[in-house]
Amino acid sequence: MAMNDHDMLSDAQLEALFEHAREEVILPSQALWERVHADADACLPVQQPDPRRAPARTGLIAGLIAAIGGWPSLAGLATATIAGVWIGFSNPEMLTDTSVSGLLPGLSATETYQLEDFTPGFASFADEFEEG
Repeated sequence: MAMNDHDMLSDAQLEALFEHAREEVILPSQALWERVHADADACLPVQQPDPRRAPARTGLIAGLIAAIGGWPSLAGLATATIAGVWIGFSNPEMLTDTSVSGLLPGLSATETYQLEDFTPGFASFADEFEEG
């Protein structure tokens, strides 16, 4: 069934319909709410606690592990800690004469890198701002 120009409502008629819809507030009755809540309560499973089992007690360490995010987060934190200690205690002089061929075996290059190329300091950042 197609609409033509004769079936369309004018702006005033549409505004009257919208105004009527804004004024009319339909609330469900209290009996309906009680039936809905009774149906919802009937659908809930009934869980009885096991009287033989004592509630689990959490200690300080278990609480800290849970606060961090559990064992997966603790494993990532331990890995990052070990990597940080290794990087902190490793000898940085190995990086001063590192060439591309030393980093990637089988690749020959003449360009060498200095320690500042891997770990830029404040001086290199200051140089960038002076150039720009």
